[in-house]
Amino acid sequence: MKMSSGPTSLRLKVFLIVIALAIAAGTLYYTQNLVSKLQEKERQIVQLYAKGIEYVANTFNQDADITFLFDNIIKPIDFPLILTNANDEVNFGSKEDIRNVDYDTSLTRQELKDFFNQKVKEMDKIHSPLIVAYADSIILTKIHYGDSALINQLKFYPYLQIIIATLFIILGYVGFSNVKSSEQRNIWVGMAKETAHQFGTPISSLMGWLEMLRINYNDPDKVLDISDEIDSDVQKLNKITYRFSKIGATPELKKRNVYDEISNVIEYFERRLPQTGKNVELKIIGDKEICAQINSELFEWVIENLVKNALDAIDHKNGRIEIAIYDSRNIVDIEVNDNGKGIDLKSRKDIFRPGYSTKRRGWGLGLSLSKRIIEGYHGGKIFVKNSHISEGTTFRIELIKS
Repeated sequence: MKMSSGPTSLRLKVFLIVIALAIAAGTLYYTQNLVSKLQEKERQIVQLYAKGIEYVANTFNQDADITFLFDNIIKPIDFPLILTNANDEVNFGSKEDIRNVDYDTSLTRQELKDFFNQKVKEMDKIHSPLIVAYADSIILTKIHYGDSALINQLKFYPYLQIIIATLFIILGYVGFSNVKSSEQRNIWVGMAKETAHQFGTPISSLMGWLEMLRINYNDPDKVLDISDEIDSDVQKLNKITYRFSKIGATPELKKRNVYDEISNVIEYFERRLPQTGKNVELKIIGDKEICAQINSELFEWVIENLVKNALDAIDHKNGRIEIAIYDSRNIVDIEVNDNGKGIDLKSRKDIFRPGYSTKRRGWGLGLSLSKRIIEGYHGGKIFVKNSHISEGTTFRIELIKS
């Protein structure tokens, strides 16, 4: 079984990084484009403001009504703006010459002059000042302006977003790594349990046969019978080894009689049921001629897993396990039904998850491997058809008919 996939994992990481960089670049481009448009809008407002002042200055009408200019252009301005004379000197006495600039009113005149000179230089680095001239030659005033609070926020927003996204990706990656590590541990634990579970039945049988050999070593007929059973269990161990060696590889599928394949499993369990101490009836019914493309060793493993699962679920006398085979057009339907304790609704979604088990030993990987064998290798389906507490469970397998 391949526990990890280095190249695939690396490609996934590279893909995620590329996607993250593309999103970051797209966000940055979109935001900066938006900032540029807003800056152009503010520049147009300042230009309109400058042209309004210039118009009033050039009309030679000292009584010109400039109420519209102040009410509709100056007041709505929400970005920092400073008006100076031709020498970049600020008139501290006019509130209209300084807008949206915070400063300490307790500063001395020289300190205020130094402060605003520095502010004007900072604004000019962002935007070139607009000139208001009289008769196109005499500079009446210069309009210096900066970006509004909204634009400044938008400038830093993509970087903040990238930082948050980076932190999210890091946390997600750490969480994903922890989940993956936990799943890997569960798989290893489940594999160990499943290996012990698979080898447990034939090894227990061999121990029983060896004890019987010691008791009946003088009876040749019984020794021969026992040796046949020992050979059967040794073949079983060999088959289990083969199954585990095939996990992760592509198995060879051949046309097989489904009834005969299942019968082999049933016969093996029937000979060993007395050792379990349970009174369970094993029964197989249905179409005896239908065939499917299957791998015998792996398919038998699935049936064994389901039968063992059913045996574990039966904790009363008069147990029953029935396997039914149906011909459903292009599909072979196989239903494994028992009258055990059933599976609660909450657990049904987890029973095929690697490492999940409700028992002290085994079945950490049995159903997970069965799902992989049926769906991954045989192109079929396996699921819980129905289950009722204290009444039993029916598993259903669907294979492509050959």
